[in-house]
Amino acid sequence: MWDYPRPPRLELSARRIRVMTASAVIAETTRSYRVLETSHPPVHYVPAEDCAPGTLTSAPGSSACEWKGRAVYWDVTTSSGTISAAGWSYPDPTRPFAALRDHVAFYPSLLACFVDDERVTPQPGDFYGGWVTADVVGPFKGSPGSMFW
Repeated sequence: MWDYPRPPRLELSARRIRVMTASAVIAETTRSYRVLETSHPPVHYVPAEDCAPGTLTSAPGSSACEWKGRAVYWDVTTSSGTISAAGWSYPDPTRPFAALRDHVAFYPSLLACFVDDERVTPQPGDFYGGWVTADVVGPFKGSPGSMFW
């Protein structure tokens, strides 16, 4: 993970990605993009067309990434209720990240996220959305004392 590049690298992944609530599958794909950035675990972006119809609604707010552009947020709604701002996307990403258009990333701190059959551990901190798996070694940005890494 510390050998991930800066600026980040975008790569297509054929690994099976699943995103779930306690009651429903929100997304499932074998054609995600993952973003690899120094000091961060990977983040998987799922094609919007591989998300369950009717589960995503626009959420208030936005943020900016120096590499990818302006992010918007998504609420996830199932029969069990709504999880606010559980995902994000880049509707008009910068040119190097143009492939992320029409893709959604999800916070593993709010949803059950899986790479193949391994449940992801959330990246530390409240802001970042990295997916920690057994093949990713930290420390990760988001831990106490890492703000200015």
